[in-house]
Amino acid sequence: MFLSEQYQLIDFGQGRKLERFGEYLVDRPCPAAERQRRASAPLWTAVAGRYETQSDGRDGWTAPLRLPPTWTIRHGTFAFELRPTPFGHLGVFPEQAENWDWIAGRLRSQPAACKALNLFAYTGGATLAAAAAGAHVVHVDAARNVVAWARRNAALSGLGDAPIRWISEDARLFVRRELRRGARYDAVILDPPSYGHGPKGQAWKIEHHLEPLLADCRELLRGGLGLVLLTCHTPGFALDDLRQLLARTCVQERPGRIEAKVLNIQSSAGQSLPSGMVVRAGC
Repeated sequence: MFLSEQYQLIDFGQGRKLERFGEYLVDRPCPAAERQRRASAPLWTAVAGRYETQSDGRDGWTAPLRLPPTWTIRHGTFAFELRPTPFGHLGVFPEQAENWDWIAGRLRSQPAACKALNLFAYTGGATLAAAAAGAHVVHVDAARNVVAWARRNAALSGLGDAPIRWISEDARLFVRRELRRGARYDAVILDPPSYGHGPKGQAWKIEHHLEPLLADCRELLRGGLGLVLLTCHTPGFALDDLRQLLARTCVQERPGRIEAKVLNIQSSAGQSLPSGMVVRAGC
């Protein structure tokens, strides 16, 4: 997980969460934050940035916004450039740090360089973890500007020359093209959104498209290590649903090796905030 001076969940409740990224306090919406807040009101008001519904009915960062255009936090040797986006994101999802450590641990223990495919790869935390562990990585995200952001993170982390292919493409189209080429991977990492669009407007709906994508990924994993990591933040999916989905698509041969768990972030007061789910399988 992140060291407290890099990231800390200060408090959460009443549909919002109060976080510190480096030296900056941020207040953002969080549907999972259902309980009462514990921190005092002055702390919640002393933020550098608040993302909420504005007077015109649109969501955005409300003034005064005291966040800089960009700043950096670290997780181990990895550096992440942060910036306030129009969607309320900052460029990193802290609950994913546990998964980065899992990926690095599995790949680092292998005697030879592995091939890893990171789909819906965002700003590249899993890509950095795999590359630092010695893997050859293919990083795929539909948004060209986000791929460029991930490349900056790699350079900031001393991995600018690592064997990483940076691809701006629809995940499903890229996987199908890799299958036609006969490509094979040792690890596939997926963090799909609930809804989205590819670079050419290809629609993505997780309830319709995730299962066939996982079935295709199974073919990419034939003959390799068979590492799979799937995270999900979509309401309506249960943890056991994800476990069974992975079992019947990617890991039919050995479904018992699947680990499924809720991703939690611990607040500074020791309270757990559910932050999505992960199912992962591997040696």
